[in-house]
Amino acid sequence: MTAAFPTQSIGDWIFDLDNTIYPAKTNLFRRVSVRITEFVAAHYNVADEDARVIQKDLFHRYGTTMRGMMSEENIQPKVYLDYVHDIDVSDLDHDQELNSMLTALPGRKHIFTNGTVPHAENILSAYGVRHHFDQIFDIVAADYIPKPDQYAFDCFLKQTGIDPNGAVMIEDMAANLQPAAALGMRTVWLASDIEWANRGSDEAYVHFKADDLKGFLRSLALAG
Repeated sequence: MTAAFPTQSIGDWIFDLDNTIYPAKTNLFRRVSVRITEFVAAHYNVADEDARVIQKDLFHRYGTTMRGMMSEENIQPKVYLDYVHDIDVSDLDHDQELNSMLTALPGRKHIFTNGTVPHAENILSAYGVRHHFDQIFDIVAADYIPKPDQYAFDCFLKQTGIDPNGAVMIEDMAANLQPAAALGMRTVWLASDIEWANRGSDEAYVHFKADDLKGFLRSLALAG
């Protein structure tokens, strides 16, 4: 589905981070996922295979593995987050095409992530696009409540002062777009082969679809 709105009408662009700023097909998020499995395996004293089962179960029931472990195991979120986001990105190159596209996009740009500010800084700096984003809103600022919980969105809007009626939210997890649409935002889902990211992708709250972020931004340039 092609973007069918003029960019001049948008005051704020809200981007998810993982599997959004970079395409899911790069498998970069797998580096974080591996660290999550390691953390779960160590905490429960189980093999990695069993840890992945626990990890998936907690993710589906609580929205994030961390939230599940906080609720059921009383883990300290900072310890968890510091561990799972300690990934090496030294092999990543600056993305000059993405940088140019973001430069051409009018309006303010923000990151709204279930990750952390340091993780976002790490990724955005590796791709050479950190300077485009006015604010990075993370899971810590949402009191560790993840998207798509309404509380996370309320905290995001309170911190940023964004008018949702003049905003676009771009995500790889379709279900995370439901509260955004209900608030009046226009929504963009970036297609994914991951089953849980596809849930809700055919719902009315998904207004536009694209293969990846650069494909979406390219369609805006063509439409404009």
